[in-house]
Amino acid sequence: MKSAPGCGRIVRVTSDSRGEYQELVDEVSELLGAPATLENREFELIAFGAYDSEGDLDPTALDPVRTRSILTRRSTAAVRSWFESFGITRATGPVHVPAATEAGVYRGRTCLPVRHRGVVLGYVWLLDTDPGPTEPQLAAAMEVTARIGALLADEAQHGADLSRELRAVLTADRDWQRDMAVAELRTALGARGDGPHTVVCVAPWPATGPDDAPSVRTVPGATALCLLPWESGTPRPWTLALLVRLRSAGVLTPATTAAARLLERVRGEAGGGVAAGISAPRTGLAELGDAWREATAAARAARGEGRFGPVAEWSGIGPFRLLTALPPDAAGDPAVRALLEPAHRELARTAEVYLDRAGQAARAAAELGIHRQTLYYRLSRIEQLTGLDLDDGEDRLLLHMALKRARLSP
Repeated sequence: MKSAPGCGRIVRVTSDSRGEYQELVDEVSELLGAPATLENREFELIAFGAYDSEGDLDPTALDPVRTRSILTRRSTAAVRSWFESFGITRATGPVHVPAATEAGVYRGRTCLPVRHRGVVLGYVWLLDTDPGPTEPQLAAAMEVTARIGALLADEAQHGADLSRELRAVLTADRDWQRDMAVAELRTALGARGDGPHTVVCVAPWPATGPDDAPSVRTVPGATALCLLPWESGTPRPWTLALLVRLRSAGVLTPATTAAARLLERVRGEAGGGVAAGISAPRTGLAELGDAWREATAAARAARGEGRFGPVAEWSGIGPFRLLTALPPDAAGDPAVRALLEPAHRELARTAEVYLDRAGQAARAAAELGIHRQTLYYRLSRIEQLTGLDLDDGEDRLLLHMALKRARLSP
């Protein structure tokens, strides 16, 4: 019941158009006398119809593929590969896919490719019925899919415009550039640009380029999103920026929900180290550049300090609000460089725990699981390596900052 990779932009479906998709899917269901499901080419659910007839379908006959698609609004990569193997990405007319229990496909189905100007944008799926649809019925349904394709193409263009305009706001170098970009984004968003917003950063994001972004429709609460460069020289050099409209400035739930959904989606694909950051709320769009800097800082803190993550809010990262303001490639303090070498990892941990516990030896020794005399010995070794005096407040501050700063390294 699904869609394909390939050409064209990924479709972004807004809440304003969902009713139109539902009406078109219901029209297909009525034409063919079977429940229809509409998905975009990334196998993300857009709408599904529950066809109502005198002889209702046996719910037990619905296979796990369709059930999962409806409940989670997307399908697995294995399911996607299975359906694509029948040539649905190239088809211009109905394609029948037989049942295959080994693939979780307990019932056969027919795929109606949704295309616009030769580009596949999605698929309408119909479970097999007895009797099946006639050729004239299928021809009439394909005419409806052409209308769906036109609507999806409009959505894709609108989503691409929003991505471009959001990217321009977040990357503007000068005040006049930012003002122009904000005006363009406000015009594109219309009423959705009013009220409180926050910005979410998910990093690193697995992508092949700036247009390889997910669909806004699949991210709860998303108003717009775009991909931006992450730290240069890293294996995954992209980060996902998400603009989320809030119900009220004091409630970040829509943003935390969106971040959690995105992390769940990419954790397997991106591997370890992926995290999300959420900025402080803003009213309107004028300060989105500052919000983006806060979101990226919170994401960096979440990646480096496990107690913040996997989703960190700017307001909750404490001293990392200052430490993340340093350039990612800034050299560490030379006094602490030797302590940060792998051979002295245990000494570095000892110093950090000791300073985290405000220099209270008993608490630090207990947390480290060592005798207090052992702690004192390690502290003397730390002083020898760094040349710092742990009885001096400024030296302790420098050491503490340097240790925390080291956590932010790529």
